[in-house]
Amino acid sequence: MAQNRPLSPHLSIYRPMLTMMMSITHRITGVALYAGTLLLAWWLIAAATDAKSFETASWFMSSPFGRLVLFGFTWSLFHHLMGGLRHFVWESGRGMDHPEREYLAQATLIGGIVLTVIVWVAAYMVR
Repeated sequence: MAQNRPLSPHLSIYRPMLTMMMSITHRITGVALYAGTLLLAWWLIAAATDAKSFETASWFMSSPFGRLVLFGFTWSLFHHLMGGLRHFVWESGRGMDHPEREYLAQATLIGGIVLTVIVWVAAYMVR
């Protein structure tokens, strides 16, 4: 006989909130940082190997798809950083009440985007 076990209410009960979405995004950006670190390692190994390998890696990084990947890696890095700072504030015992919690989630989202744009604008200006 099948047992009637309780099921988790999941999203049928809980409505998605910004803090919940930021938590999920924080985990996704953590995984993306692993992939981006492999890409960075490929570029460094190619630079240490020979000119042909470095040319191939540089070609990929400067292609439109490569730049999109690098932009995503940059955003992942800054979004994950801002999420870590948000958790640091929470672990100090602050920002857990309703309005502060939402402000910190918004700051995480906006801060990651703004820092990414600043870095890319500065990189193109220097270039």
